[in-house]
Amino acid sequence: MKFAFLKLNQVILVIIFAQFIFTMAVSLSAPLFAIFVVRDIGAAAAAVGFASAVYWAMKSILQLPIARYLDKNHGEIDDYYSLLAGITITMTGVFLFYFAAELWHIFAIQALIAIGDAFAIPPLYAIFTRHIDSGAEGFEWALQSSFSFGAGGAIGGVLSGILVGLVGIRPLFLVNGTLMLVGLIVLVFLRPYIRPKVPSPAQRVFIEQKRV
Repeated sequence: MKFAFLKLNQVILVIIFAQFIFTMAVSLSAPLFAIFVVRDIGAAAAAVGFASAVYWAMKSILQLPIARYLDKNHGEIDDYYSLLAGITITMTGVFLFYFAAELWHIFAIQALIAIGDAFAIPPLYAIFTRHIDSGAEGFEWALQSSFSFGAGGAIGGVLSGILVGLVGIRPLFLVNGTLMLVGLIVLVFLRPYIRPKVPSPAQRVFIEQKRV
């Protein structure tokens, strides 16, 4: 029996592996975030919910116009740079959690991470969708779910439980950010497979008219 994943194209493999690293990174600190806010920052438990709301509200609002803008530009080079920029912003926010001392720091960092994810997530899924292998759509989406999210989340959760007893909660954000940097480096290998920007249909008509 042949292993189907050996037939995956390079773009799908790179994205799935990068998402595995990102999920593992997030899973290091996510289970302990509420404890961090209450114990280390000294905020009320309700602040955890408000911090979550700040992230989800801002990300949900911003990613729609960003996705629409990226869809209007033909080619993938704009998607690619939006992806890298977004992950860089998110990674910066994760590192900043290590230095957070006040509740407003938490809200500000959550907003920063939301901005980063708003720039990163739409192009990531757009590139994945464009390069998915014909006839293997279900398997490749399932592989992303099982390996990138399932295995990444499980391993990250186990490491979180082990490391928190060794180094505490705050240093986990440094490990989280470092893993995100590794994932960002992995995504650099997408560059040779990114489709260049091409003129839109309207622009092509205009160019042809000028030639005539």
